Amino acid sequence: MENAAKKEVIISPVKGSNLKGKLEEMLQKIGFKGKGRVLVKPNMCMAKYVPGAVTSPLLIYSLVKLLRETAEDVIVGESDGYNYSCSLAFKKTGMRKAAEKAGGRVLNLSRDKLVQINFDVSKVRKLFLPKTLFEVDSIINVPVLKTHEFTLYSGAMKNLFGLIPDRKRIFLHPHIDEVLFKLWKLAKPKVTIMDALTAMEKNGPTRGSPVKMNLILVSECPLALDLVATEIIGLNWREISHLNYMVQKTSIDRQTIKVTGFKAEYYRKFVLPTIDLPIKLQWKIYEYASLTKLIFSCPELTKILQKIVLCYRNLKGSHLANALS
Repeated sequence: MENAAKKEVIISPVKGSNLKGKLEEMLQKIGFKGKGRVLVKPNMCMAKYVPGAVTSPLLIYSLVKLLRETAEDVIVGESDGYNYSCSLAFKKTGMRKAAEKAGGRVLNLSRDKLVQINFDVSKVRKLFLPKTLFEVDSIINVPVLKTHEFTLYSGAMKNLFGLIPDRKRIFLHPHIDEVLFKLWKLAKPKVTIMDALTAMEKNGPTRGSPVKMNLILVSECPLALDLVATEIIGLNWREISHLNYMVQKTSIDRQTIKVTGFKAEYYRKFVLPTIDLPIKLQWKIYEYASLTKLIFSCPELTKILQKIVLCYRNLKGSHLANALS
């Protein structure tokens, strides 16, 4: 059973440039202060900074600077993407500069020592996770509020997927609900700070449209935060597989969550992803673990498929433009 005291989500608008002050105020409300070694997990799903897709480097700078006032060591950690190096992404997104300028450091979790976690009764028999996860005093999860073409919504829980250091974690997509639940229980993030300064609608997590919201959401419970966040953008959490799975696994549902700071003006009905043929095919692939491994185990084949998808979408786009002209 989850601690009832943790089922609170605080929402606050951010005006002006005092982001550090706002974070300090919100963290004080939930009673959190960084101590010892702290790991900060942003969403860095691209090798360049795109507002609404990648966690704001300014938010990371402000958070790390605040944490360094009381914590000995603040680490901003992320893993390699399927087709890009996290080390390159740290540089290109400005995340490394932000972390180091604030007195922290970055860590490519894909280069960390590994700990093997075994499961007795599970479709996923084992996970290899970075050793640092189990050495720090606390983990702070810093996702972005956005839609997702394959999971409908990407937020606090989905951001934990990046704790798996293997760039072939895509193989785990057929079991992603269970994997995310296990990651939550293993990592035990102390706080989730959602970046909704600029969110993303339509075809997130990387191809969507930015939505300026100027909000930050904070909670000790990432599931509670996700249930509230989906409500703000007009989504039904019951239609989001991994959230529905976790609600069934816990005592948490929307009715048990206290929300502080919500205003009707924050509500914004997000435009859902356009589900085209390539997405439908990838959905079908993800239904079968063996097929997922077959398709995505060969980078050369994946690159060819990506080029075919790009050509298909360009062709569809040109036909639509001609029809509208």
